[in-house]
Amino acid sequence: MKSYLYTIPNALALTTAIIYVACRILVALFPDGFFAIGQSWFHGIVLNRLDTSSLTMTSFIVGLISSTIAAWIIGYIYAKAHEMFSK
Repeated sequence: MKSYLYTIPNALALTTAIIYVACRILVALFPDGFFAIGQSWFHGIVLNRLDTSSLTMTSFIVGLISSTIAAWIIGYIYAKAHEMFSK
């Protein structure tokens, strides 16, 4: 089995985890700024204001684990597709 079938998903999962933690810290420090950024990403859709009281440790852990797992799965699918199209 090609080594990149696991290095790509592992690298993507680690990158996602690092970005998730950094983003969570920045949202806690600058909620209004990140609200404006998020709203711009969704083409100005009306969103409720960010409530920093919802930044619980449980939601942090669930978000970190679920985003990291999702990134690993996406990385694995990408690696398999890359292998398939490289033949």
